[in-house]
Amino acid sequence: MNKISDIQMFRAFRSRNYSLYFAGRSVSQFGTWMQRIAVIWLVYSITNSLWWSGVTAFAEQFPSFLVSIPGGIIADRFNRYTVIKVTQVASMAQSVLLALLVLTGHDPMWAILTLSVVLGIINAIDIPARQTLLHEVVAEPSDLPNALALTTATASLAQLLGPSLSGFVLNAWGAAVCFLINAASFGGVFLSVVLMKVPPPTVKRSDKKVWTEFTEGFMYVVKTRNLATVILMLSIVSLLVLPYSIVLPEYAKVVFKGNASTFGYINSFVGIGGVAGTIFLATRKPGTDMRKILLVSILLLGAALVGFSRTTNFPLAMFFGAVAGFGAIAQYTISNILIQSESDPKMRGRAIGVLFMAIFGMMPLGALLIGAVSSKFGAPVTVLCEGVASLVVLAVFFRRLTVAGAAPTRAEVEEAIEETVA
Repeated sequence: MNKISDIQMFRAFRSRNYSLYFAGRSVSQFGTWMQRIAVIWLVYSITNSLWWSGVTAFAEQFPSFLVSIPGGIIADRFNRYTVIKVTQVASMAQSVLLALLVLTGHDPMWAILTLSVVLGIINAIDIPARQTLLHEVVAEPSDLPNALALTTATASLAQLLGPSLSGFVLNAWGAAVCFLINAASFGGVFLSVVLMKVPPPTVKRSDKKVWTEFTEGFMYVVKTRNLATVILMLSIVSLLVLPYSIVLPEYAKVVFKGNASTFGYINSFVGIGGVAGTIFLATRKPGTDMRKILLVSILLLGAALVGFSRTTNFPLAMFFGAVAGFGAIAQYTISNILIQSESDPKMRGRAIGVLFMAIFGMMPLGALLIGAVSSKFGAPVTVLCEGVASLVVLAVFFRRLTVAGAAPTRAEVEEAIEETVA
């Protein structure tokens, strides 16, 4: 029987550190999805208001926009292993506090919002350190694409199964148990980092003015038409379309007359589409015209949301949900791929930073907007408007997005997918 290191598909596991990284992160991702679904359901159960669901999403996501630059600086200038250990302990404490609020019956919205802000700040510090750490834990540089693919596959599986598991636990034992499971999952990441054998850390000192470098990158993106078009398009979609998940609790409880399990099923079908999207993109041959796929993904997302808004048939709605998940993950990931492949290597990191700042800035604002609109007009009308908005974006940007660009390599595709699902 061949050893794992001899199997081409699992060659990244030849690195002990990557094996530990993979195990710890896999456990954590399932816990993260369970808590994410549980928080949305808890807020909707307390308030019966999609407005508050939007506010909660804003409270968690907007700090990632505000703290993204300091988070990147911390990842570049401090020992990443130490940073990750600190963020895991902090995340564990946040989850435990959420569980205590629910178990004691003292779960006011101000406390949930405060803890959501805390989690957003923690994530803004953790994500840059965790993403860059992957390049250090893979022993052989040639194994990096395989490591990215394996990590992506696990993230997609967690996105698919986590919501279903969360729905079952919510129905059987309540949100507090979901939070405690997530808290325990952070212990897995902490332990995996502790067990890694790493060289002594080197202190990184830099006299560069970070804000000056960022400004240069921002102006480069603005003056480069291809890049500016993609980022502007995704910014609009992030504001007006992608926060459709805010309205899903009302669909589960009111439209489909269901419970927490129904909510979990809806999110899982969206996850199925996301998994299909990542597999589809990862299997494209080098030289594939990603801009055409981007246009199709925008069309699919818009059409699927329109269809979802117009049906009360649960199986048909789940089909539309899966198509929407495919369209959302595809355009989100392809935008990342295009920025990586078409930007100057000296500016690539900063261009990607501008892209993610745009996303992290627009999505929480979109959550507030979608929450307010749905509270006034209802979930079906809101989803219909989001679908129409996606189709309008397609019409407006069609000519600009058909401009030919450099074809991304397979490694760039895999790296973009990894960053998208992080």
